[in-house]
Amino acid sequence: MVKLNFGKLNGLLPVIIQDYETDKVLMLGFMNREAWQRTLKTGKATYYSRTRKAIWQKGETSGNIQIVKEILIDCDNDTILLKVKQVGNAACHTGYRSCFYRKLENGKLKTIGKKIFEPKEVYK
Repeated sequence: MVKLNFGKLNGLLPVIIQDYETDKVLMLGFMNREAWQRTLKTGKATYYSRTRKAIWQKGETSGNIQIVKEILIDCDNDTILLKVKQVGNAACHTGYRSCFYRKLENGKLKTIGKKIFEPKEVYK
């Protein structure tokens, strides 16, 4: 088993999440050891929320789970790339397919993504 370097960033590793079929970047998350182990055990992407200071499995509330298809580790063993099947079509808690749904144009953010769901209806 690969030994990841959790010694940086207060025990957290950044996780880049990509769509398995399109390679589109869906989001950036963080994992601690527990989230990493749960992801390996269940095959479903599990993260550590820095805001809530808690473990959470993607899609617990929204149903938009991520099934892990491939795991890639960087050369320093301190960054994870997950290639996932995004079930439910939205990775972003704001209702978009990707968290990267805005583009910087002429100093302003322009929305380029299509909203898939209304967060107020999902996260009551």
